[in-house]
Amino acid sequence: MNTELFIARRIYKGDKKNEKRVSSPAIKIAIAGIALGLAVMIVAVCIIVGFKKEIRAKVVGFGSHIQITAFDSNTSYEQMPIAFSDTLAATLTSNPAISHIQEFITKPGIIKTDEDFLGVVLKGVSESYDWDFFRKNLLEGSIIQPGDTITGNQAIISKEIADKLHLELGDNFTCYFVQDPVRARRFDIVGIYRTNFEDYDKLYIITEKAILGSLNGWESDMVSGIEVLVKDYNNLDKTAQDLFFEMSSYKDRFGNALYTRSIKDINPMIFNWLNLLDMNVWVIIILMLVVSGFTMISGLLIIILERTNMIGMLKSMGARDFSIRKVFLYLSAFLIGQGMLWGNLIALAVCLFQKWTQILKLDPTTYYLSAVPVDLNLLYILLLNIGTLLVSLLMMIGPSYLVAKITPAKSIQFE
Repeated sequence: MNTELFIARRIYKGDKKNEKRVSSPAIKIAIAGIALGLAVMIVAVCIIVGFKKEIRAKVVGFGSHIQITAFDSNTSYEQMPIAFSDTLAATLTSNPAISHIQEFITKPGIIKTDEDFLGVVLKGVSESYDWDFFRKNLLEGSIIQPGDTITGNQAIISKEIADKLHLELGDNFTCYFVQDPVRARRFDIVGIYRTNFEDYDKLYIITEKAILGSLNGWESDMVSGIEVLVKDYNNLDKTAQDLFFEMSSYKDRFGNALYTRSIKDINPMIFNWLNLLDMNVWVIIILMLVVSGFTMISGLLIIILERTNMIGMLKSMGARDFSIRKVFLYLSAFLIGQGMLWGNLIALAVCLFQKWTQILKLDPTTYYLSAVPVDLNLLYILLLNIGTLLVSLLMMIGPSYLVAKITPAKSIQFE
């Protein structure tokens, strides 16, 4: 029988007759400190993970995980074409780390209306395009149907572009392309999207690849680049590196070497900014652990003082200091567990309430999101619980040595 655990349980549960248990205000504050500290850590991690996930999804939605272009392409949106052959497609799709590939053409243009004009980038896509991202962010209308010759020149524009040019669903606009000679095309608006990612919303219009290829005078297999989606984002860097070496030795029918870049390489500032958010999480976690730990230390010291008579009696009956310390460490574990239980309940309630109601709003122009995002990652929550329990118990070891300073002769008369 574990005697120390038995005594700790009796102290924690109290005497049924006298209803005397660990219930002083200081102990309640210690439990509340653990609960609030853990709740803050869980909420902070869920928000940061959710924020990073949402921003990453927007960037990937516009540019995929990996892009393959001509090796000597410039940094403009008017890129040198590459030949997208069946051999190249088979090589990419045979890679077990890749989930989907899609070709695209980008071309800058100028939209002119009777009242205003605006510089934009048209992105041409084909039948293989993955529309999941734009379906989620579509406000009105529908996606385009590449290859449908009946419907004409279809385009999806952002809400920001539509508002600037006073355009609505079903309207049409004329886009001018600066080349020799200058060319123009009229497009019908079949959908309006909003991602709240201003850098892209103010720029991109989605249309058919064949239209832009015709404007460039390209053959049917010529594209600006190939977008690659990977199965596991955590393996993005390795997949991009492997593809880089594989594609750099590949030559298309024009003799072009292919250049592979991950979305992190294309948008380094955004991903560096997201990585900095991890530092904020660590600061919050460390601060909350320190605050929770010190409140628990003060609670344990009060318990030891309240139980001085009991410590003296146990020592007089031959109990060793180590055994008595174990009693108070077990008791600390019970109190920490109670605080962690309440902390998890509070955190889950706050996260679920925000997830369902979106009551906490954000400024989309600053944060790219209209509401505070929440991602309930069970692995992170479990790790936070384990870490909080271990750190809190380790911090209890020091104060428990106070037991050794208490002598039986004086402690039995202590009140």
